[in-house]
Amino acid sequence: MAFSHVLSVLVSLFLWGDRVQPHCRCLYGQDCWPSKNAFASLSIQLTRPLLYPQPPASRCYVEAQPLLQKSAFGTDNCSDIIHQYTNGTWRADEPGAMQNTNFETFLLSNGTIEACYLDVTLGSPCLQGSIPPVGVDARTVTDIQAAINFAKRSNLRLVVKNTGHDYLGRSAGRGGFMVWTHNLKDKTFNSSFIPDGAPSSERVTYDAVTFGSGVQWHEAYTFVHQHGRSIVGGISLGGSVGSAGGWIMGGGHSALSPSLGLGVDNVLQFTIVLANGTYITANAYQHSNLFWALRGGGGGTYGIVVSVTYQTHPSSPLTMSLMVANFTSPLVAQRVATEFVKLHAMVSDAGWGGYTSVSNTNFQMLFVKPNISSVEDANLKFRRFIEFARNATEGQVQNVYRTYSTFLDWYDAIFTSQVGQVGSQVEITSRLLPRDLAVHDPAKAAKLMLSVNGGVITNSVAGGAVSHIDPSSTGLNPSWRRAIAEVYSIESWPEGSSEDTIIRARNRLKSKTDILDKLTTDSGAYLNEASLHERDFKKSFFGSHYARLKDIKEIYDPTSLFVVASGIGSDDWDGALECRL
Repeated sequence: MAFSHVLSVLVSLFLWGDRVQPHCRCLYGQDCWPSKNAFASLSIQLTRPLLYPQPPASRCYVEAQPLLQKSAFGTDNCSDIIHQYTNGTWRADEPGAMQNTNFETFLLSNGTIEACYLDVTLGSPCLQGSIPPVGVDARTVTDIQAAINFAKRSNLRLVVKNTGHDYLGRSAGRGGFMVWTHNLKDKTFNSSFIPDGAPSSERVTYDAVTFGSGVQWHEAYTFVHQHGRSIVGGISLGGSVGSAGGWIMGGGHSALSPSLGLGVDNVLQFTIVLANGTYITANAYQHSNLFWALRGGGGGTYGIVVSVTYQTHPSSPLTMSLMVANFTSPLVAQRVATEFVKLHAMVSDAGWGGYTSVSNTNFQMLFVKPNISSVEDANLKFRRFIEFARNATEGQVQNVYRTYSTFLDWYDAIFTSQVGQVGSQVEITSRLLPRDLAVHDPAKAAKLMLSVNGGVITNSVAGGAVSHIDPSSTGLNPSWRRAIAEVYSIESWPEGSSEDTIIRARNRLKSKTDILDKLTTDSGAYLNEASLHERDFKKSFFGSHYARLKDIKEIYDPTSLFVVASGIGSDDWDGALECRL
């Protein structure tokens, strides 16, 4: 053994003490990979057989590549795969499927791409890409504990996959070992919930609901509605986003947030399995530092969440304001967009939230507010802006107000479609729009948004109730408390594109980030809908809370078993998250 290597080992031992770990994780195909006997021993401890996740398109290659295993999930019929390919709920049910297919692929250092494309006529072989080749279908706490202990003992790269989309690719990992929590589907309602460990002097009761980490929002909304209540949750086509995974740990925004706060403002308790296999409860009274970190510190970072308990809210009517406008020139677009930004702070303060698409040619706006049973209040809030847009566009405006009896009625009417948001190659960049800029220089904000090629989406999910929370009360980036919206843009590329095409798309995305960055003074972004190519992810995603979040991670995960892209402590690892720096 060379002296330099011996010295390196001794230095590592000195610095890490009893926390020393091998320099690199063990990946599939390497000599260190566990034997069949080792996996057989693990399988005995589990309630379900081991998973062998495969790219969803692999069933279209069975005839050409007969060695591919038949899937235990869904159908093996290629025509059915093609039909379901953009269905987010179907993708969530597939352990080998990511919501966006670029995270199933892997770009090698020599420029080749390892993937399994749906279009078999491209002539590329069906390969595993970034999908972990083996994993655990976790149905119980003991399943998770067995998986964690196995991964730690074998020094594997551990990947936690829940459900829903993930624009940082945290639920994939080439050559890794997957823990799939999608099937933790328990749901309970408790009208007199008290957080564990609360002293008698602070025993406030809540109408609360507890979801297993695999419960998706379309399931959660129906369950809460059946109990005559409402809840702040994620909103996407088909509702495939998980209610107790990365959504909540990244902050958890909603159209209801300006009225009722973010997800992290409504959570009461987590149960979680730590890196040492211990199953604990984290809330304001037990492991309160971890409770603080889980509310904004990011998914897949501190352990594997088993369940989340939320406070619920009374069910109420809800009113929607919808508007579409077409622009005849960039000057008209600037005028209308400026007026929209100016309006934004006022409607957020009043509890309105929603989603808007803004470009130089088109404007589409959807706002909603609970506790309104008629359209009169909506008309009062939006009439002036709509009339301004109608005059500016010479009548190229359509608008409608509509009232729904409950949140679920609105959600089912607008978001029931299962297709159209997933199943393609997409990367994203975002920034939080500060209230101060919107109020004091709306023209600048509008100009920046319109200068992004293809326009932007504005998620009006901050301000109002979100701004009333003490920024230090959760681990969430403090920028959220000063913002009124999240502004984002995307880049995509065709399936089977070359490395050059992908790099050009990513460079365009970086240019968009540079534009959006001028909206803020602190580069604040929503880490669940953000870019992998941030110059300083610690500043953009976590702000001034990063140092404390990392200190807490050192307490609960001292050997960094849990490492995700642009997550707490990931700067201690190489870009592939395989070896320590």
